Amino acid sequence: MTRNQCYHCGDDCEKKVIPFDEKNFCCNGCKTVYEIFVSNDLSYYYDLQSAAGATPKTIEGKYDFLDTPAIAERLTEFNDGDLQIVNLYIPHIHCSSCIWVLENLNKLNPFVSNSQVDFPKKTARITYNSSSLSLKELVLLLGRIGYEPYISLDDYDNKKKSVDRSLIYKLGVAGFAFGNVMFLSFPDYFDLSSSASSGGEFWLNEYQTLFRWLMFSFSLPVVFYAGRDYFVSAYKGLRSNILNIDVPIALGIVVLFLRSTIDITFDLGAGFFDSLTGLIFFLLLGKFFQQKTYCFLSFERDYKSYFPIAVTRITSEGKEETTQVHDIKRGDRLLIRNEELIPVDGILINGNARIDYSFVTGESEAVRKESGDKVFAGGKQLQSAIEIETLKSVSQSYLTQLWSNSVFQEDKSTQFQTLTDSIGKRFTITVLSIATIATAFWLYYDPSKAMNVFTAVLIIACPCAISLAAPFTLGNMLRIFGRKKFYLKDTQTIEQLAQINTAIFDKTGTITTSQKSVATYEGMPLTQEEESLLKNTIRASNHPLSRSLYEMLSEQNIITLDEYEEHLGKGIEGTKDNNHIKVGSANFVGEQQSEENLNTTVHISSNAIYKGKYVFHNEYRDGVSALFNEMSKTIKLAILSGDNEGEKFRLEKLLPKLTSLYFNQKPEHKLEFIKSLQEQDKKVLMVGDGLNDAGALAQSNVGIAISENVNVFSPACDGILDASKFQQLYQYILASKKAMGIIKLSFVLSLLYNVVGLYFAVTGHLEPVIAAILMPLSSISVVAFATAMTNVLGRKLK
Repeated sequence: MTRNQCYHCGDDCEKKVIPFDEKNFCCNGCKTVYEIFVSNDLSYYYDLQSAAGATPKTIEGKYDFLDTPAIAERLTEFNDGDLQIVNLYIPHIHCSSCIWVLENLNKLNPFVSNSQVDFPKKTARITYNSSSLSLKELVLLLGRIGYEPYISLDDYDNKKKSVDRSLIYKLGVAGFAFGNVMFLSFPDYFDLSSSASSGGEFWLNEYQTLFRWLMFSFSLPVVFYAGRDYFVSAYKGLRSNILNIDVPIALGIVVLFLRSTIDITFDLGAGFFDSLTGLIFFLLLGKFFQQKTYCFLSFERDYKSYFPIAVTRITSEGKEETTQVHDIKRGDRLLIRNEELIPVDGILINGNARIDYSFVTGESEAVRKESGDKVFAGGKQLQSAIEIETLKSVSQSYLTQLWSNSVFQEDKSTQFQTLTDSIGKRFTITVLSIATIATAFWLYYDPSKAMNVFTAVLIIACPCAISLAAPFTLGNMLRIFGRKKFYLKDTQTIEQLAQINTAIFDKTGTITTSQKSVATYEGMPLTQEEESLLKNTIRASNHPLSRSLYEMLSEQNIITLDEYEEHLGKGIEGTKDNNHIKVGSANFVGEQQSEENLNTTVHISSNAIYKGKYVFHNEYRDGVSALFNEMSKTIKLAILSGDNEGEKFRLEKLLPKLTSLYFNQKPEHKLEFIKSLQEQDKKVLMVGDGLNDAGALAQSNVGIAISENVNVFSPACDGILDASKFQQLYQYILASKKAMGIIKLSFVLSLLYNVVGLYFAVTGHLEPVIAAILMPLSSISVVAFATAMTNVLGRKLK
């Protein structure tokens, strides 16, 4: 750890080092957390991982709503008098130190009896004595040690997702039955129980009938429970005049079961119960492999995940009270503190509003509002507290109206036919044609073999291997993408990604990074004294632009100013000796601008002489230009931005010439733009990051949300891409296309096995032992090939 690094959180202390206990801290908050840990025998926290903490940022009054019994009741998952259990989402959980300190909360407060951390989900399930420790006090305790929980309206609605474990149960039943049936079939494989006259084993001959009926018994739950979904899917497909892949599978299962039952009933043979149970087991295994889920991510979020549960309402008597957002009515007066979200549309009544709408409109710069101006839901207040008068309830506000669009109620999966299903129709027709022709042939030459041949063709040509190719290929790709920090909702998204021919990008927060900004100076050069005075003047300001500019300016000696004054909403000024500097808006420093500058600017005057301005630009993500140049070779590109045209010239230089640029795009404009492209048969990829992109992400064929932190809020989408992997996006698209090529090669491999099997079936020589070898062999070969090829593909990805 460097000398100026904070011992608790690891941030650079810059010039503001707070020494304590022979250690450096960046602020009093980190120092306080250190003191809390040391005084409560929790210093082992720093031994597990150095600088693992976070600077505590608890805002006064932020959690007053937790004192409302109705809200606390909805947030707790167990409440029995003095005992309460709450499950809190804590975004900062990231290492073993976090787990250790959170599971030792009882050392910080004895009224916490138990705490369990779910690391992948970043949640802590805390049991505490509610008569001695309230939910609000518990949350404040977590905030004080740098583990502030994230509580939203979505938590209040508290819709518990039911976990569907039916596939696991079915897989267990099929696996158990398959193993036992294979065991009971061994005598038939090795001809050990042929007959007493041919010298078979006596006890096997004696119990042969029992073994076969046991196999029949084992197959019943497999067919009618584990395999039920294939019958339902086939029935629904036929009812809709669609021959999907489940039709030949269901047909194969039925024929296998009936043929085998007839064989043992009339003592014609052992039947194909091993092939039957094995078929269903492998099919379910493929489905299970395909069901990769990221339990710590949500692909279905809406505005509720972003909204607070409660706000502060000012009564007619001037008193402040906590009210639930659902109870806000038109005409209510609300208090919005610094960093709080505006939950409803309203009129600004009191205070200086500086509102960040970037997550709602895409506008990168915060907007200033004055008394009487209208403010919209979804904006975040960035300055001191303001008061607004409500114009609409939460359900009628601008932000929530975005979710009334029908695109959010549509299911994309119903509009897309997978490659496997598209093959299903041709496969079914081909198999039935071969079976019919072969049966007709044997009806003419040897009618006794006709029915045997017909059922044999349907048995051996069952598309088990074909139906396994896609689940194992795409399921493995889903895992590989996940390891590369590209999290997709399901395997179908990979198929759709492979078909993309048009890509639309949002600008703010998508191709730009929110964590950095750059500024260029335009004007007369500043002297050494002026640079020193400028840096020391903005050092005293907490304005975001002042902080950004302070970081960019070269190092200067710290001096004490003779005079310093901050003019809210205008600028700052400082004096040292006989030098005086003004920093802020053009009007504040005395410069009349001839034309409007679309970029954010900070103007400077020294001793009443205008010197120039710093023009702030968006900082584009590393590799943006290279990514767009690569993608433009095969994909049509466009930028849809809610921001103004201030960055148009820079984007034209940065991106390929044919990239279309659209600015001042509202959320509904983005949605309609994508819809118009789809009407031209374009397969559209939308890449965005905020609520303003939610409609476009939902409308597109594939919607990808870019996130600096995949665990915090991102809008409803088909996939979440970690921002650090943004420049690899095109490689992931190409990998999706190659994965589809692997599936097609697997189909060819499966077809070769079917040709061999059909030879035995058509000629009337299909024995149970041949089916027992060929069917699992084809399935295992396809699975091995698909898994190996996707692993090779995955190793090439960065």
